[in-house]
Amino acid sequence: MSKPDYVYVTYIETTPEKLWDALTSSEFTERFWFGYRATSDWKVGSPYYLAKNGSRAVQGEVLIADPPNRLAYSWDVVKEGVEREQVSRVTFDIEPHGGVVKLTMTHDKLGPKTLRDISGGWPMVIASLKSFLETGRELPADLLNSGAREASHA
Repeated sequence: MSKPDYVYVTYIETTPEKLWDALTSSEFTERFWFGYRATSDWKVGSPYYLAKNGSRAVQGEVLIADPPNRLAYSWDVVKEGVEREQVSRVTFDIEPHGGVVKLTMTHDKLGPKTLRDISGGWPMVIASLKSFLETGRELPADLLNSGAREASHA
């Protein structure tokens, strides 16, 4: 069995249902994902899109939809000006853990450029999701741009 390429684990003071809603609601994703809006009907086999200002950045297919426990989709970067690599996979495992929820996000089947890009992006997105669910406020949008600049200088 091969090892996942990228795993991020955090604990969020919320319920599995609220976390699932945040991950699958276009309005919520647009807030915590720095203006990117996730769109799908979240049924297995359905298309999935991540877009900002109407321009698609990522597209894929819903692979697993088991609310409020597990969500997985393929990840194909289609953003203009970004070199495409192999299609990868994102999985969110949601587990009650005492009075909080353990979120394990796994992004695997990665090419080297995608791994580099998501290694800077996912921590900010998940931190913004956590902040949004716990306080009602997402992280500032300029954080994503400053993080991208820092990653490109690494």
